[in-house]
Amino acid sequence: MAEKYTPQTSLIHSEYVAPDNFGALPVAIHHASTVLFPNVAAMRARNWKEKSGYTYGLHGTPTTFTLEARLAEIEGGRHCRIVPSGLAAIALVNLALLKTGDDVLLPDNVYGPNRDQAVWLERDFGITARFYDPLIGAGIADLIQDNTRLIWTEAPGSVSMEVSDVPAICSAARARGVPVAMDNTWSAGLAFRAFDHGVDIVMQALTKYQSGGSDVLMGAVITRDDELNHKMELAHMRLGFGVGMDDVYMVLRSLPSMRLRFDAHDAAARKVAAWLKQRPEISKVLHPALPDCPGHELWQRDFTGAGGLFSVIFDAKFSEAQIDRFVDGLALFKIGFSWGGAHSLCVPYRMQTMRKTWTEKGGLVRFNIGLESAEDLIADISQSLDAIHAAK
Repeated sequence: MAEKYTPQTSLIHSEYVAPDNFGALPVAIHHASTVLFPNVAAMRARNWKEKSGYTYGLHGTPTTFTLEARLAEIEGGRHCRIVPSGLAAIALVNLALLKTGDDVLLPDNVYGPNRDQAVWLERDFGITARFYDPLIGAGIADLIQDNTRLIWTEAPGSVSMEVSDVPAICSAARARGVPVAMDNTWSAGLAFRAFDHGVDIVMQALTKYQSGGSDVLMGAVITRDDELNHKMELAHMRLGFGVGMDDVYMVLRSLPSMRLRFDAHDAAARKVAAWLKQRPEISKVLHPALPDCPGHELWQRDFTGAGGLFSVIFDAKFSEAQIDRFVDGLALFKIGFSWGGAHSLCVPYRMQTMRKTWTEKGGLVRFNIGLESAEDLIADISQSLDAIHAAK
């Protein structure tokens, strides 16, 4: 049979098309920058702001649309856009809703890079950023100004772990027509139903429990409101946020086990936290399920779980050098940021440099409890606590 094209052209324009009746459990990975249209009319008819079709890889493929739909389902939202990191998700919200002359309110225990971004927006873009007591509750009504366009909340705070009265904050904001965005990464949308408590926009760092492997950077912004989603869509396009399809697949592959892993992290963390509360070296255990944690009663009212992240405050008699020696002396706990992976992590923080109103005298250490045996983790902490008494 005569060849239709020269060999070189045939390398690019093969006539083979695989049969379309393939069925499998994994979601297919669709890599694409260029998306093809059957004709010019179809190209002109498609709208990148709608998910009824495809226009360009940056705006989504079947792989990203599937992940976005599943994330929206978990949170109880209607719309979702994924971005390259949790911090990118924060930027998407800020830049979609804020302009020069606007005001944004953030809790004083907000995720550190969110604080840095707000300070940057104030310094270079003329957007006022003010920080409020995370336990302010309905009192936030007194801080809302005519130019306030966004209120951030985070419960609990990712280091100091205070649990805010999110419904009260949302009620006060709604009365003034101000949207509330929540960093709901700590609960992964499993232990706190943000939209049901009045939140307008949910931001997630998919780097945590959703991926579960300490190997993916990704974020998501989820909404129920069509108008807010339209603003997110426009900012997403203008910022050019894209994600790799292989990373999207890795999150999709991990989602079916997320609930089981989250519950396992939660159970082990409660055991370790309860044990730490008995140690004389520790003055407070900042785990929302324990009374030492500010806002504990709000966690009891609004949350259904806790995950694996909590902090402790050492007795003030222990120096920073001793606390650092404790962290260095751990064998199973690795030193590193983030959480939600199988490996336990531990990080000491200098809270006085992070919070203007921090009053605790002892050093703070944050634990991420992984999927190891709680008994083995307790033994590891015990041996390192015993060792610090010799450090000067």
